[in-house]
Amino acid sequence: MNKNDIIELEITDLTNEGSGVGRYDGMAVFVPKTAAGDIISCRIVKVLKNYCFGKIEEIIKPSADRIENDCPAFGRCGGCVFRHINYSAELRAKEKFVRDAFERIGGLSPEFLPICGSENVSGYRNKLQMPLAKIDGEIVSGFFSERTHKVIPVEKCELQPEVFSKIIGFIKLKLKEFGISIYNEEKHTGAVRHIFLRKGHYSGEICVTLVARKNVPEFKKLAREISDKFPEVTGVVLNINPDKTNVILGEREVTLFGRAEIHDKMCGVDVEISPRSFYQVNTKAAENLYAHAAVFAEPDGKILLDLYCGAGTIGLSMADKAKRVFGAEIVPEAVENAKRIAVNYPNAEFICADAGEAAKEFKNRGIKPDVILLDPPRKGCDENTLRECAGMRPERIVMISCNPATAARDCKLLSELGYETEKVRAFDLFPRTKHVECIMWIQRKE
Repeated sequence: MNKNDIIELEITDLTNEGSGVGRYDGMAVFVPKTAAGDIISCRIVKVLKNYCFGKIEEIIKPSADRIENDCPAFGRCGGCVFRHINYSAELRAKEKFVRDAFERIGGLSPEFLPICGSENVSGYRNKLQMPLAKIDGEIVSGFFSERTHKVIPVEKCELQPEVFSKIIGFIKLKLKEFGISIYNEEKHTGAVRHIFLRKGHYSGEICVTLVARKNVPEFKKLAREISDKFPEVTGVVLNINPDKTNVILGEREVTLFGRAEIHDKMCGVDVEISPRSFYQVNTKAAENLYAHAAVFAEPDGKILLDLYCGAGTIGLSMADKAKRVFGAEIVPEAVENAKRIAVNYPNAEFICADAGEAAKEFKNRGIKPDVILLDPPRKGCDENTLRECAGMRPERIVMISCNPATAARDCKLLSELGYETEKVRAFDLFPRTKHVECIMWIQRKE
């Protein structure tokens, strides 16, 4: 095939990046915004040795899974990839992504339990990080186009609660009124880079974080205006990031109004969340996930070690049943949040440390966990952490992962260290996006 060839193609599957895939003359063709079962006229846009990429010219026969897209930014903003198929089809695809990762990457054959979907597929996110830009002299907010830093304007994101759109719109009006400059990434000039919002699902409390290259006097006035307009805003924080970097948050913060932390509940536990704390973005779905973690852990009377613990939510949700809970997290602000909550749990202790170093420290203290809880970032666990965990010889490891590929890799190493992955269950905490969470029951081999 050559670039600009037009072919008729049947889409037979979906990739974990959200594209449809079909085969033509033995070559795989990847086409965004397609659904399994579509028959399309496809224009080839890029040809490589063993596969190629195409785009839809015409949908000849639509898949039974296909629905009308309801977002004007779909396919451009780098967020959702599944707004064109029904939710049942999305869940089937994500369940398959997890199974494929464990079978192909891990070479493992655990019991795969049915996927758990999300109660809500819109308005579910409790967190928003939105970059700002100037386009044709106007302040716009939106999301970066995939693999670029071009801001695609988005007035209302279907994944966010309605109040987030209102707050963003109000802030943009006030930035213009007060003459506060917008950051220009190429020139490294201007002030405001991102608007970062967090909302308590049950409490309704909202913290507004303005991420800026520098502090300017008008920020104090802006904070007052925001708090007056939106009574649910309990804090306005200025995060200063002066560096030319892709990292969103800088190291220094100034509280302009109220308090930096919001309070909420997770699995019945009072939680405190600062701007830097890890906290699952879909509260209701996360509660379901953590409830399943407790089923896998069987914490009654056991010593639990919660690594990558964030604000402590997973371990503390089991503290009432466990004998002891020890937690570790590398982000100091998150550990402080966890310690303040743990005042109500005398059997819980948290330290600030890298996961592998924390496991080693607890081991040197003679702590012998019955169950280790792991909830690493997308890159997964490092080898040292897994070896330290296996070296503590817990009866069981319960791992939660937002990246099935790295989870499968880590479970493969654990199998070499004497631990067998017995059960895997996919959870959809991120409807309409390509992301899927999974939880693993990993048992010590006798």
